[in-house]
Amino acid sequence: MNDTSEESSILDAIEHDELNLRTPTSEDIQQVKQIAKNSLTKNKSITIRLYEHDYTGIQKKAMELGMPYQTLISSLIHRYIEGELK
Repeated sequence: MNDTSEESSILDAIEHDELNLRTPTSEDIQQVKQIAKNSLTKNKSITIRLYEHDYTGIQKKAMELGMPYQTLISSLIHRYIEGELK
């Protein structure tokens, strides 16, 4: 596993019992709920044509991951848009 320096710092703090946690405020909770709601709300439906080979491959990969193929396609598009995939 390749940790970022931030992740390494957090792991070190946990291991040395130096992590200072605070109880989230109601504002924090509301903000997290809104972020979750925004990220889970899908409001567009599209039609897409794929090569048969690609369609079969995406179905196979989704089955291996235990998710619907539409969810996998949506996830790939999202990750690409966010710059997580090149």
